[in-house]
Amino acid sequence: MGFGTFDGIHPGHRAFLRQLRGLGEELFVVIARDRNVARLKGHSPRRSERQRLKAVRETGLADQVVLGHPSDFYQCLLDHRPTVIGLGYDQRANEAEIQKRLPDVKIRRLKAFKPTRYKSSLLACR
Repeated sequence: MGFGTFDGIHPGHRAFLRQLRGLGEELFVVIARDRNVARLKGHSPRRSERQRLKAVRETGLADQVVLGHPSDFYQCLLDHRPTVIGLGYDQRANEAEIQKRLPDVKIRRLKAFKPTRYKSSLLACR
C-alpha cells in the first residue's frame, strides 16, 4: 500500500509507483483527499481528487486506486490491512503510530528518484 497526492503525474511518481509495486503481489494506492492536502501542505491541489485518482489509475501501475478517508488517515490502513506500506522518501508519516495500529505491517521507506528534478513542488505539472 502506498499513499500520495499525485498532483500531476511525473517521472518521480512513476518511479515511486514502480518501487511500491516491487514490495508485494498487489499494489493498493490511496489518493489524498483535497481537504487533507490543503490541511497538510497549506495549499489545495491544482487537480481535484477525482482527477488525481483517474491519473494514477491510468498509469496502469496499481491494482487498486481509491480515495483516502475524508478525515482519518489510519482508517484506510484498518480497512485494508496491508502487509507492507511503502512511504516516499519525503512523506511525513508517523511510523510509530502506524506500527501501533498495525503491529504486523512492514514499513519501507522508498528511494528518491532525481528529487532535485522530479518533485511536484518544483514542477509546473500541477
